[in-house]
Amino acid sequence: MPIGLVVGALLGYMIGAVPGLGPSLGVALLIPFTYSLDPLVSIVTLVALYAAAEYGGAISAILVNSPGTAAAVTTSWDGFPLTQQGKAGVALNISIVSSGMGIFVSTILLFLTAVPLSEFALNFGPTAYFALALVGLSLVSALSSGSALKGGIAMGIGLALATVGLDDQTGIPRFSSHPEFFEGFPLVPVLLGLFALSEVLFMVEAGPSEKTKSQPMSGILAVPLKTFGKLKFHLMRSSLIGYVIGVVPGAGASIAAFVSYAVAKKTSKTPEQFGKGSIEGIAASEAANNSAVSGALAPLLALGIPGSPTTAIMIGALMIHGIQPGPLLFTTKPEIPYTIFASLWISVPVMVFIGLAGARYWAKVADVPRPAIAAIVAAICLMGAYASENSMFPVYVTLAFGVIGYLLRKVNIPLAPIILALVLGEMLETNFRRALVISNGNLDIFYTSPLTLILLSVAVLSFAMPIVRFLHEKFNLRRHARKVSHEEE
Repeated sequence: MPIGLVVGALLGYMIGAVPGLGPSLGVALLIPFTYSLDPLVSIVTLVALYAAAEYGGAISAILVNSPGTAAAVTTSWDGFPLTQQGKAGVALNISIVSSGMGIFVSTILLFLTAVPLSEFALNFGPTAYFALALVGLSLVSALSSGSALKGGIAMGIGLALATVGLDDQTGIPRFSSHPEFFEGFPLVPVLLGLFALSEVLFMVEAGPSEKTKSQPMSGILAVPLKTFGKLKFHLMRSSLIGYVIGVVPGAGASIAAFVSYAVAKKTSKTPEQFGKGSIEGIAASEAANNSAVSGALAPLLALGIPGSPTTAIMIGALMIHGIQPGPLLFTTKPEIPYTIFASLWISVPVMVFIGLAGARYWAKVADVPRPAIAAIVAAICLMGAYASENSMFPVYVTLAFGVIGYLLRKVNIPLAPIILALVLGEMLETNFRRALVISNGNLDIFYTSPLTLILLSVAVLSFAMPIVRFLHEKFNLRRHARKVSHEEE
């Protein structure tokens, strides 16, 4: 277990420090290498990588003004100015300790909220699980950075992929011309292709990147404790904001960091320092984006739906190890969620120590040429795909989905909803058919439970919101156009 924490943290720092990679790709790449490990060790390693990669983006953001993750953008606003002032070590120290504080506080909140949520969800029947799956699918607009329509297209692709394989009830092959497809599309090769190999193709298309030179640093261990005493309110508030936003599926660390930064600036006694090297800005950003990690794990563990694109991938990792996330997890395999809670707490001193001790080395990762990174990632993808089943079939699936992912990203169709729909598709279909068997085909069963009705209402509202927002924007544009034309007349 401790080895898993250390390995996950080391890999997370390296992946997070490289602009363009990030926690989603890191988790997808690591999954094939966890097959032979104990499930507990595997999950701890993946969670440690997720948390460390979320912080790792701050390293390149502070030192070369090139955020490794989207959530580290706000960190660069104050981190890089400090580097230009010769205080890179101070900025890294503040960011690392703030990240650790964010994880520690948010894990306490995770422990306090996830268990009651799962106990409540134990009352779910087939109709409620069907409605819950619909709620999960309704999150496509939240997981889609672009239009809701493109998010819907991605969801449709994922649901179509979920229908491939043997029918669970009849055993009849569906869309499976070859026995290799009887178990459906293998999840790991799909993940590796969509997220990792597609990124490699973009790296190849972009060509060699501009050479960056990491800045020398000093004073990384010289930040006095009283400095953190002055930041304690910012750290606590930002950790709470990050956790709450992280729990909202699809919101993620980026939104948490932006909101927390804005709140910190509004409440600061020296708001004019923000953007010029404010340690308050760095602390707020890093505490929030790391506490969002624990927040995103809450709906994953308690309800079985992801809170972020990375946790959508982690659902696949759990299922590969025979672990079904959701309310039953706390009764059938309680060691899994409680080990995650404990590992998050234990990871704080481990990550802080590794971060402070190796800061100057993590900085060098950002200097690695893009072609070298592309070659390494491609090799890991193909090796991981082959290792998943010790055959070439997963390699072909990885290559195919690498091209598919590349083409979809070219037209700005998000990839996370595909994985979300692929994972939730079976839950949706199985519980829908199970409910119809119980009711002898009577659809009224979906309207007799108040809980199911509430969940269905939430799903309908979630699906409708992007449409309402689109119509509202169109109405405002037309009203503005009429106003302009009247003024011209």
